[in-house]
Amino acid sequence: MSSTQTAPTLPFKRGGSGSPLLMIHGLGGNRDSFDPILPALQAEHDVISPDLPGHGEAPELAGAVTVDAIADRLEAFLDAHDLDGVDVVGSSLGARLVLELARRGRVGTAIALDPGGFWSTRQRSLFGVSVAASFKLVVGLQKALPTLTGNPVTRTALLAQFSARPWALPQELVAKELRQFAASPGFTDTLDALWHGPLQAGLPAGQARGPIHLVWGRQDRVTFASQAPRAQAAFPDADLTWIEKCGHFPHWDQPDETTRLVLGWTRS
Repeated sequence: MSSTQTAPTLPFKRGGSGSPLLMIHGLGGNRDSFDPILPALQAEHDVISPDLPGHGEAPELAGAVTVDAIADRLEAFLDAHDLDGVDVVGSSLGARLVLELARRGRVGTAIALDPGGFWSTRQRSLFGVSVAASFKLVVGLQKALPTLTGNPVTRTALLAQFSARPWALPQELVAKELRQFAASPGFTDTLDALWHGPLQAGLPAGQARGPIHLVWGRQDRVTFASQAPRAQAAFPDADLTWIEKCGHFPHWDQPDETTRLVLGWTRS
């Protein structure tokens, strides 16, 4: 049985049974972003999915929006719910936050799906410009989304940057994600923090509290495959798993494989 709650720190939903598992969504997402794989995870875990600041129902940060400030809010969430040392999965921005929490020694098993923060200068510029343009486009197309997402051709055009197989994604998933994308009040400030803020700091070998698993879609066009070795160099204790026929969101393009990996790494 799932429930939706609000804590002093972040709104969240929680459901399932077993050991706790924290799920951290990406830029423009919310606590529902992992719904494609949630039932399988809840069969073995007590899954906790918060909204990040400025996303879903979570208020925006009062001060400057930085990755560190968002991580601070997540640390407060861990403290409020007695989740220190929890196993955690994150996607994109959420994956970067997973690595930051691992760097701070706050989580157990850390699973980062296509994390940001390891761009070259040129790649970071391309990321910022392209994602900002996508955001403006999606905001402008909200009324037309039911029609556009219902057609495999236009669905592919909308999501070519994010998915290796956008034509195969369910219309309901695409429409829901794009509505969330446009409705995130903190999107612009959070994008700016990723675009212009510092890259992700690493963690020297031998200092990780728990296992660190990097997962990368082979066809990722947001955090390109060439960034994976940089992430592994920054976190030398981490292992790296590639997913074939997969873009930026493994839980979209390869939900069964993503579920298998997560459960394999987090089973007691």
